[in-house]
Amino acid sequence: MASGSHAHGSGVRPMRAERSGALKGACTVPGDKSISHRALILGLLSVGETTVSGLLEGEDVMRTADAARALGATVDHLGPGSWRVLGMGIGTLLEPKGALDFGNAGTGSRLMMGVIGGHPITATIDGDASLRKRPMGRILDPLKKMGVEVIAAAEGNRCPLTIRGAKDCIPIEYQTPVASAQIKSAVLFCGLNAPGETTVIEAEASRDHTEKMLAYFGAEITSVPHGPHGRRVTLKGRPELTPRPIVVPADPSSAAFPMVAALIVPGSEVVVRSVMMNPLRIGLITTLKEMGADITELERRIEGGEEVADLRVRHSALKGVHVPAERAPSMIDEYPVLAVAAAFATGETRMNGLKELRVKESDRLAAVADGLAANGVAHEIVGDDLVVSGRGKPAKGGGLVATHMDHRIAMSFLVMGLASEKPVQVDDTSFIATSFPDFVPLMTRLGGSLS
Repeated sequence: MASGSHAHGSGVRPMRAERSGALKGACTVPGDKSISHRALILGLLSVGETTVSGLLEGEDVMRTADAARALGATVDHLGPGSWRVLGMGIGTLLEPKGALDFGNAGTGSRLMMGVIGGHPITATIDGDASLRKRPMGRILDPLKKMGVEVIAAAEGNRCPLTIRGAKDCIPIEYQTPVASAQIKSAVLFCGLNAPGETTVIEAEASRDHTEKMLAYFGAEITSVPHGPHGRRVTLKGRPELTPRPIVVPADPSSAAFPMVAALIVPGSEVVVRSVMMNPLRIGLITTLKEMGADITELERRIEGGEEVADLRVRHSALKGVHVPAERAPSMIDEYPVLAVAAAFATGETRMNGLKELRVKESDRLAAVADGLAANGVAHEIVGDDLVVSGRGKPAKGGGLVATHMDHRIAMSFLVMGLASEKPVQVDDTSFIATSFPDFVPLMTRLGGSLS
């Protein structure tokens, strides 16, 4: 996929999903988005050639590839999922000629702010209408302490924003205000070009891909427990990063869609291959098992520094559960599809502490509630909690769901339609390309009825 093939301009694509026969077969979902972004960034910051297989070729990641090129790396597409990055190393980034357009990519834009922040260059970071609404101040706050200047920003520290990286990057010790792998990663990436040690302290541990991958590329980095749920991560600045081959495991956030579909469509049995089983990412799998889901791990193994397994998922009678707030960081992107599973369960599923969902691609909490309402699913939002009351039988369906340019809302409610009494329609599927370009053909191959 060439980086020029961005789908946002190509018009609205509504779609409907209707009750399907049993879903059967094995599938491979796209590579993990978090690892894909970081693979390109670490390739840019290493001296020499990094090869990546299984890269997610969705739009968000392609924007990060474009940015890596603009900053001086050579990024070549070798074949499906196979890429090569020739990097120049830390401290060598070029000033980009134009604005860096990250499209819809919150992760790519925020991580690159940290990368740029550690170099004495000026760059403008921008994106689509959705990205322009998302808060960037929490990333800029620690970067400013490290010597980064904000030259220009839209109201409320939003994109488009222009930053000037630090001439002499200052190592800091920073306690993050919320559990956020994006804040932590931006600080660590900036700290790569600082002398001495940069430390990030988290009260609640967020996903740890950046730490694992930095260590894999030869950085000196330690992560130790801090308090009951937190971590203290310390990075020694100015390492020489050595290129390593990266195998990108399948994204658990994308695996969630065929998994939940198999659980709710009667008679289904689906195997999802090579799913990343990092303990900080499998909150949804843990929750579905608590609900009574028949999910079996086949052949757990290590690929690219991460644990993976093939997952066999069979149709199951689900029951409502209570999902504690401390699980949120390990499944923040999976709540929309969990709400769909909860609609088919018997009894009440209560998801606590979903404040972070209000600042995703859309106000995801409101969008999920509206989608449930449109399809006759009893639910309520209590503070930052979502409570879904399942009837233990198929959801009514029949609704039109407003996706708000949000790929995960679109996919979640299409999954609902595959098992509902009446078809479910979503107003636009064009944004699914940001994370899962193959979603519709993959679900159709398993036997899903999408049109």
